[in-house]
Amino acid sequence: MDSAAKDKVQPTLLPGSSCPGPEWAEQERAEQLARGAALKWASGIFYRPEQLARLAQYRSREVQRNYSLEARIKSVVQSYLEGVQTGVWQLARALEAVQGTRGALSQAHHLLRGLSQTSQTLEPLRERVAQHKQLQVLTRLLPRLQAVPAAVAHTQTLIGAQRFLEAYVSLRELEQLQEETWTPLGGQELPIFQGLGLLAEALGQAVEAAAGAAGRLAREDPALLVAAVRVAEVETERTTLGQAPRDWRQRCLRALQEGLERAHFASPVLPEPGALARWLEALQVALPAELAKAEALVAPCCPPNYHVVRLWAHTLHSGLRRRVQQLLSGPELGAADTFALLHWTLHVYMGKEMMGNLELGPEADVSQLEPLLTSENIEQLEAAFVAQVQLSVAQWLKKALDGEVAEWSREQEPNTDPSGFYHSPMPAIVLQILAENIRVASLIGDSLHGRVHDMALSELGAFLRSFSDALIRFSRDHLRGEAMAPHYVPYLLAAFNHQSALRSSVSVLLPDGEASGFLTPVEAALDDVQRRVCRLVLEALQVELQPLFAALPSRRWLLSSELLDSVCEQTSHFCQDFWRVRKPAVQLLLAEAERTVVLQYLRSLMQGRLVCRGVEERTQAAERLRQDAAQLKELFLGLGLEESAHCAPVLLALRELLNLHDPTLLGLEVAGLRQQFPDVSEDHVSALLDLRGDVSREHRQAALSSLQAGPPPSPSTGRRALFSLVPTPTPSLSSCLPSGPCS
Repeated sequence: MDSAAKDKVQPTLLPGSSCPGPEWAEQERAEQLARGAALKWASGIFYRPEQLARLAQYRSREVQRNYSLEARIKSVVQSYLEGVQTGVWQLARALEAVQGTRGALSQAHHLLRGLSQTSQTLEPLRERVAQHKQLQVLTRLLPRLQAVPAAVAHTQTLIGAQRFLEAYVSLRELEQLQEETWTPLGGQELPIFQGLGLLAEALGQAVEAAAGAAGRLAREDPALLVAAVRVAEVETERTTLGQAPRDWRQRCLRALQEGLERAHFASPVLPEPGALARWLEALQVALPAELAKAEALVAPCCPPNYHVVRLWAHTLHSGLRRRVQQLLSGPELGAADTFALLHWTLHVYMGKEMMGNLELGPEADVSQLEPLLTSENIEQLEAAFVAQVQLSVAQWLKKALDGEVAEWSREQEPNTDPSGFYHSPMPAIVLQILAENIRVASLIGDSLHGRVHDMALSELGAFLRSFSDALIRFSRDHLRGEAMAPHYVPYLLAAFNHQSALRSSVSVLLPDGEASGFLTPVEAALDDVQRRVCRLVLEALQVELQPLFAALPSRRWLLSSELLDSVCEQTSHFCQDFWRVRKPAVQLLLAEAERTVVLQYLRSLMQGRLVCRGVEERTQAAERLRQDAAQLKELFLGLGLEESAHCAPVLLALRELLNLHDPTLLGLEVAGLRQQFPDVSEDHVSALLDLRGDVSREHRQAALSSLQAGPPPSPSTGRRALFSLVPTPTPSLSSCLPSGPCS
């Protein structure tokens, strides 16, 4: 490189400095900052004129400082150069060592290739040496190898004789001899050892069979069971060269389980219908006995890790659970079998008599057992049980009703109890059937108890409807003459007592803690039966009284009480057996009978058969009404009807209307009549005015107008409807029946 180029490359040096100029932006910026700082310092120092005299001194000091810095820099650079020189020398020495090592490795590689070729020539010799070693081992073991067939036969004999420990020792010796020949022969197996696998399997099967009969052996030959278990345990912990491990412990445990299930649940035949309860009772005895035997006899023969009592409990439970599921998947169980299964599984099985026995202790671990019946199984069984019980209850109730209906056509009157009331065992039978089924269901649980209770109330309602329908058919056949009942009315009265007996005892069907409103549907059905029976009795009374009231009113009626005497006599004869009806039904029946007689009386009175021809006849008619009311009152008081329930006082109100002498006052009398009997109509008033025979058109119109213009009737009268049931035209027979408790 020429001097011009060197000058171009070399950086320009500052005056008084040997350092190169800036070669990058940071260095240039640093230099500018240094210059600025120097200028600032110089301006501060030489600001005053007197300090300029010391300029030479400051310059000398700065020159010395520069020389000192240059010397230090040269020293550092010289130190770095010496270090680099030493490193270059060491690298040269290392390169020489690597080259030497590489040459040595190349020589070793050539030597190893030569040894490999030499080794190949020695391979036949090596094979000969291996064969010699095998022959040496076989020669040494030859006496023992020659005895192997005899040892195998002897071991088989020991296995057949159930001498398990001796057989296992012999098998171990044979397998040990096989292992001694295994390694020298390079993993080859001699033909004489080919039967050892079958021999070991035979011993394993014999041990498994002994474990399967553990229950019997623990009682008859516990030493044999102990030997089998010991063999299984030792073999499980041993590893065999070249063979898969034989886990005889698991085989033994599995055999214990299978033998236990075979002893109790081996039969594929399910219990016959009706025999399930006996089968469960047998298990109730057998399973606790089996657990006690396991704890007392089998457990001492086995290691603690077998947990024999828990194994027995869980195995028996699993077998029983599978058998129960087979029962549920088979033909549908009958009601008795269903109840037996539910009660046994839910209450007996886990109770103190079986799995909940405190004597089992914690070893059984019964708390981990799954339920014999799942919630779906219980739901299925309960639904089937309710359906079957409902069918059975319906049949029994129909049978009871048929027996009761058959007695209605007897020649004898209904049976009576010691108090003289008509009595029949039918209500007691019905309630006993229902209550017994409810009680039985309560032994299972609240769910089934509620279902059966609802079913019982439903069947009782159906029975009451059937009973009511039977009464209607009985009445229809009797009234039509198709099947005349010698004691028609007494059996209707007996039906009253049946209804009363059911009503008084139906509370036995009420669940504990339930409100009485739970029985509202049944009580409504009982009310319907009561109304039906009452209506039939009143229809029979009407049939007997209708011919007698055909002559009322008449001239004969005005002059004599003979007509009403006949009515009272017939009514008294008809009601003579009412006392055989229990209270309070007898009061209801008497009240409705009296009301029926009064209604029939009013109906005849409104027919217009008689018109009074003068004051004398009106007076006679009014007096007859008074006497008839008194006679009817006396009749029913004698029969036992309370006076407050009488309807006959209506005749006294009509008497006042007939006994009135001034027709102009009829309006006031009619208004008073409406106050007492709000259901009286214009037709009724008109019919009564016709009976008077002296009412002009103007007076009639005024009286009828007062009926509408008068004050409204007082709501506190509390009288039952009478006139609304007595139409003035000729009505049919049924139209005169009261619309009250018996309608």
